[in-house]
Amino acid sequence: MAATSAFLDCLGKHLKASGHERSWIWVHENGPQIGGHCHILAHVPSELVKKLTRLQTRWIKQITNRPYAAKTIKSVPIGGRLGLETSNPHLHEVNFDEAVDYLLKGAESDVRAAFGIRRSQPGGLIIGKRCGASNNLLGG
Repeated sequence: MAATSAFLDCLGKHLKASGHERSWIWVHENGPQIGGHCHILAHVPSELVKKLTRLQTRWIKQITNRPYAAKTIKSVPIGGRLGLETSNPHLHEVNFDEAVDYLLKGAESDVRAAFGIRRSQPGGLIIGKRCGASNNLLGG
């Protein structure tokens, strides 16, 4: 949780300094094959993607006090390409829904039903907070 908070703090500060609002949701999972990990779905304006991609590795080094390990971060635009939200809004919406569905696959069955989440997969044992969102998405 501490690493996730620190990473989101770095991301949030950079977005704010660049004049953009912070918007993200995150989920911690603990699977038998890859262990503890976090999925973050964040809005990053296209013009900041290249810079933030470089900064992420620096943030991870600072947070963990270790060299960055390859594949620690997997960062992919919704639908696989930048600008899909303007070039093909419908395809972007479909892919966004799939991403949210994937993130929320470990939610309780009543929550999945309430939000129309089709996937179901256990999220594993998590000690502490399992999920969260930026304050602007929570109404705060």
